[in-house]
Amino acid sequence: EKIINEVHKSLGKIPVVFSAHPRTLKQIHNQGIILPNLHIIEPLGYLEFNYLVKNSMAVITDSGGVSEETTIMNIPCMTLRNSTERPETVSIGTNELLGLNPKAIKPAIRKLILGKWKEGGTPHLWDGKASTRIIQGIIKLKSS
Repeated sequence: EKIINEVHKSLGKIPVVFSAHPRTLKQIHNQGIILPNLHIIEPLGYLEFNYLVKNSMAVITDSGGVSEETTIMNIPCMTLRNSTERPETVSIGTNELLGLNPKAIKPAIRKLILGKWKEGGTPHLWDGKASTRIIQGIIKLKSS
């Protein structure tokens, strides 16, 4: 509830789409959270979720995996965690770790709205050609 309220306060009238996990969705309904401009939807499939991400101003998440997609799509990502399995999304990409304190959300959103979000790039070998490199490696091993 604290995170949802902080995001809502920080964004004002900017609409927020929240694809919520079923357990989270249940808690939101149980707590009666209804906020203007907050659109809570059921979990999306992979392609639908990526479409939503690609067409977003930014993403706020607690998922390590989402930061990979946002980095590739060059979409600002605010991760509500202290660490990530993909540190290159922070050092090279568009991801910033905000930690677990909801009060870190407002300054990050302010930075985004003011156009001061960091420029991201694509980490080395994140070019979508992994399968080609794997096949070339197998062929090279078989011919050895």
